[in-house]
Amino acid sequence: MNDEHFKAVEEEDAAFYVYHVLTGNIKTDIHHHSSAQLVYAEGGIVHIFADLKHWYLPARCFMWIPAGMPHYIFTSSPKVDLYNFYFKKEEAEDGFFDEIDIYSVSHLLREMILYTKEWDGKITKNESSKYYFLKALKGVLPEKRDKKLTFPVQHPFPKDETLLKIAQYIHTNLEKPLSIESTAKEFGMSTRTLSRKFKEILGMNYVRFLRALRITRSLELMLEEKYNMYEIAMMVGYNSLSSFSNIFKKVIGIPPTEYQQRLKGEQ
Repeated sequence: MNDEHFKAVEEEDAAFYVYHVLTGNIKTDIHHHSSAQLVYAEGGIVHIFADLKHWYLPARCFMWIPAGMPHYIFTSSPKVDLYNFYFKKEEAEDGFFDEIDIYSVSHLLREMILYTKEWDGKITKNESSKYYFLKALKGVLPEKRDKKLTFPVQHPFPKDETLLKIAQYIHTNLEKPLSIESTAKEFGMSTRTLSRKFKEILGMNYVRFLRALRITRSLELMLEEKYNMYEIAMMVGYNSLSSFSNIFKKVIGIPPTEYQQRLKGEQ
């Protein structure tokens, strides 16, 4: 993802700015801009670090990043298409635009986003058709206020160097049992010390963090459409499909098969 467009986003006459990346394998440096940003993922999962959290943006969802909020984005998926829209802050605009969050995308909003696939660069008032189209797109977003995703799609991201290494270790070994005892031993510390680090630095316990990584990894695997649900359960460390399904429903709010149908637009 080329960061050079960030300067153009700031230009005074850039009422809107469109910058889509349709090549996968996206990564930006940490940055912020005076325009708010709508990020939409078509295929794959996008990782967004903002507001001191690690957010997971699934396909068929959009994230609203308020103006001025530092963030960076990456995805390792070769299939993801990332649609980016930048909106100048307006006077007396809806409070919706001051909050960072992730929302589901209706069929109408998805079609509006995909309609801009070939657009690129700043949109001024002189380009009336594009200008009013994007104004309408922004105008319908507050209607999504009650359409937030029904599951926690973010967790605190460890800045502590040791805890970051532990998080990376967990992420690359999700198919293993990964008890807190075995992980503590791997890093030469006591179970009590590791437990205290998670609670003090992340505000959550080890089991909850592990569960979050397992479930979000399962979402990525579902999007690849290469594996059946049993294989996915095994790949993220569950010893049975039923135990995976139970935890998935507890975290996400719906069974994994139903979530997969939603990803495909079948519900």
